Amino acid sequence: MKPAPLLLALALAAAAQAQGTDGLLRAMHAEMARSMGLRMVNLEAPYFISYAVDDGEGFSVSAMLGGLVSTRDDRFRLPDVDVRVGSYRFDNTNYVGSDLAFGSRYALGRFPLEDVDGVLRRYLWLETDRAYKSALEAISRKRAALKNVAVSEQIDDFAKAEPVRLLEPDRPLALDRDAWIGRVRALSQVLARYPEIKTSGAEFRAAQSVHYLVTSEGTEVRYPEAMAYVRVQAAAQAPDGMTLRDGVVFEARAFDGLPGEAEMGRAVSEMAAQLTARTKAPQGDTYSGPVLFEGEAAAQLFAEVLGRNLAPKRRPVMEPGRPGAFGYSELEGRQGARILPEWMDVTDDATRQEWHGRRLFGSYEVDLEGVAPKPLSLVEKGVLKGFLLTRQPVRGFSGSNGRARLPGSFGANAAAISNLFVKAEESVPPEELKKKLLEMCQARGRPYGVIVRKMDFPSSASFEEVRRLLSSSAQSGGSHPVSLPLRVYRVYPDGREEAVRGLRFRGLNARSFKDIVAAGNDENVFDFLENGAPFALIGAGAYVAETSVVAPSVLIDDLELAPLDEELPKLPVVPAPEIGTGGGTAAP
Repeated sequence: MKPAPLLLALALAAAAQAQGTDGLLRAMHAEMARSMGLRMVNLEAPYFISYAVDDGEGFSVSAMLGGLVSTRDDRFRLPDVDVRVGSYRFDNTNYVGSDLAFGSRYALGRFPLEDVDGVLRRYLWLETDRAYKSALEAISRKRAALKNVAVSEQIDDFAKAEPVRLLEPDRPLALDRDAWIGRVRALSQVLARYPEIKTSGAEFRAAQSVHYLVTSEGTEVRYPEAMAYVRVQAAAQAPDGMTLRDGVVFEARAFDGLPGEAEMGRAVSEMAAQLTARTKAPQGDTYSGPVLFEGEAAAQLFAEVLGRNLAPKRRPVMEPGRPGAFGYSELEGRQGARILPEWMDVTDDATRQEWHGRRLFGSYEVDLEGVAPKPLSLVEKGVLKGFLLTRQPVRGFSGSNGRARLPGSFGANAAAISNLFVKAEESVPPEELKKKLLEMCQARGRPYGVIVRKMDFPSSASFEEVRRLLSSSAQSGGSHPVSLPLRVYRVYPDGREEAVRGLRFRGLNARSFKDIVAAGNDENVFDFLENGAPFALIGAGAYVAETSVVAPSVLIDDLELAPLDEELPKLPVVPAPEIGTGGGTAAP
């Protein structure tokens, strides 16, 4: 196999002209030129190749009750080689076996950390060879599968995109590790003041990476990114054994963008007090009626139920006789239909850096496919106008709008929101929403209404808890379960509030937003790390997309809540040991 001379010359010229090109970028260009000459006898040559590498370093520390649990320094390079054969019209992707490694399985190990040209190119050479052979096998199997499958409409497999050249300098990780170890210890020690809390932990993570991307179309990207978060989680048990969880998270794009230790400590204390109070709250009853989502809960609701459904999913070509279950968007096919009240609009804007002086978490210049995002109007006067799109076309849309933010399935990337803004042209002060809630309950003869002030999104549950929740939802007929409400309150006609626990939603989905009857004039900002997992389960994804949602409190006309139906664990056999001043145990 020999490289095409013209392609080799063009690629080497582009690499030579790139000002400040580093060793990794140089090696990617050189191997790209050789790889575009790949050709096996009587088989197709690649029509598209991309090399992506995330080159970074990170530091993390965790502590429990004032005692250090772990510290870790990471240095990593994560490669992704994509080879497509066929054409933009029809290629080896969007097939149930597109992600399988059909080619030679070389024992490559980890991607080299040093810029040694021959070593870097050797890895790229072998990985490209494997990807090319896998692509040939996948397109062959895809063609065979389609001979036995009726296709109503042939949609292109890949969209063309204008080449992008974005080369920004690297910014090394500069961090006072000892200072952050002390802060995390101190934050975890706050939870030692609350004996009802059974398990807890505090964690800090900072990462600085550079995203490299070189494609055969001419795209060349070197884009530095930074992210830091502090996460404090706690769990307690009610007298009947029910496990209750809560937590606080602080996230920022810059290491100096996180709040001070005193502010974080106050938030942790408030969370712990709320959690302790919930252990004494009664279990909630089945409820059907108006529900008010206040503050953070409203932004979480829009993030999970609306934001995730704005990314349509394409069903892959299946093998005959082998049905599979795949996720889908509840809004698929509803473009032009009303999904919100006519006085509400939704936009997604990755280009916006700040909101009222606060740095937005979801800003970026190019997505994973090298496409620059533009402000996107998704809902206008309640009517769905568009979707979040990648370079994989979906029914009704043929091009990308720069929202490829996560690795996807079947040879494609997945779309996700960036900075999502939900605006209400008609709004009232938040206290008026509570008043309207009570009026609605009185008119319907309800003894109380329900207010939700926090959802478990992203979820801090265990994998086993999530599995049980998904299974329970499927058995009750729900296809898209939402995360559990953590802070739920009954509000009575006299305005008195009572915390309740142990409830979940039934039938809450994207269609529920049509029943929003009122919105507040408040604007609540919610930052989170999207990973594509159910409920954005913390720790479930190897790749995350920083995201912000700005939304008002909302009152929804009619929703159903039901008690959790699961076996409750027993309380510990003996009391917990006391916590000493040094973070260790005191009396036996």
